[in-house]
Amino acid sequence: MNYVFIGIGGIVGSLLRYFLSLWTNHLWIHTFPYGTLVANLTGSFLLGIFTRVYSNNVKMNHRLVLSISTGAIGSYTTMSTFSTEMIKFVDKGEFGLAFLYFFISLTGGLAASWVGYFYTFRKVRT
Repeated sequence: MNYVFIGIGGIVGSLLRYFLSLWTNHLWIHTFPYGTLVANLTGSFLLGIFTRVYSNNVKMNHRLVLSISTGAIGSYTTMSTFSTEMIKFVDKGEFGLAFLYFFISLTGGLAASWVGYFYTFRKVRT
């Protein structure tokens, strides 16, 4: 039954990711993968928040946790697209953009998770 909840969350997250890509591609016409970057940074932030909330609320339904964290946020963020975009930068010889993208994704993702986790209220009322 856990698979069903993860799948439902995955549908929601992947659709959000798709619409975010459409929106960012419409705003920024450039070869830099803003959509993936925004998805990964906001997803890291949201997972930091959710992890803090869940760790303080042991009564939260396990299937709901799986649906949100693994399903929705896991499908919203995208390591495979990030990896493919990195390979494309390197293949085109755009090493500066590759480094910039890698650096912003890694440090930004860690920072977003940290901010989401540590600046979310400490105690959740149950």
